[in-house]
Amino acid sequence: MSGLTEAQIAFYHENGYIAPLDVFTPSQAADMRAELEALEASHPDAVTGRNRNNVHYVTPLFDRIAHHPTILSYVESLIGANILVCGTTLFVKEPEEKGFISWHQDAKYIGLEPYNWVTGWVALTDVTIENGCMYMWPGSHHAGELDHLDTFGEDNLLTRGQTVQNVPEDETVPLIMRAGQFSLHHPWVVHGSGHNLSNDRRIGFAIQSYIGTDVDEVLGDIYVQQARGTDDYGYHKHTPRPTQLMQDQDITFRDRANDALKEIFYSGAKQVGKY
Repeated sequence: MSGLTEAQIAFYHENGYIAPLDVFTPSQAADMRAELEALEASHPDAVTGRNRNNVHYVTPLFDRIAHHPTILSYVESLIGANILVCGTTLFVKEPEEKGFISWHQDAKYIGLEPYNWVTGWVALTDVTIENGCMYMWPGSHHAGELDHLDTFGEDNLLTRGQTVQNVPEDETVPLIMRAGQFSLHHPWVVHGSGHNLSNDRRIGFAIQSYIGTDVDEVLGDIYVQQARGTDDYGYHKHTPRPTQLMQDQDITFRDRANDALKEIFYSGAKQVGKY
């Protein structure tokens, strides 16, 4: 399976992201959306609130996406052949919903060091400016860690409402993708997204993140799955992949993993948010 081209790799290193990348056809993406919406109908709490985190532990659908060989080949081009999946988040913006994601850097609160990791994002619907696509601040990852203000905003879909101040929005770039396409972005690139002003849902699935096996978690404990290669470091506990939908033991484990993630995301925070 081929990965990124040399030109795409160079673009990523210069700008801190690469998109769009082809993975699924629009028809396949429509089938995945239908599978998600059937899950929402049969298990209304399955992917709401904090349960939108680590959905790959309880659903074969999102497990398959996270371990898709085309995606892993793209990732391998950036972080090497030894790849772990260490977390996922489902982002659904309902029609005309006020929810947004403020300007932020993924590496700020997640505690994954060194920074040999990347965040993937799969579009299950078309992603446009109107329905709240991601925007990237190209090259911002070269500055490293920036200050964030924890806002805990009511409509902010991030845990703390963490926000980088004074982002030059005229320099940011929208990531417009059709359903089934994919993006990758650097731990330190500044990015965010706006409201869904359309009359349809905007659905994205983020793998946060694909990490090299040399990456440790310095703020707590995480669980991982071996996606490709071998783990010669043994920093994290490895977990099995789900074989059926919403099995009791998988739900229990997802809840435990989300408890551990909560401790990491809110480390040092003055309050705890809704996610």
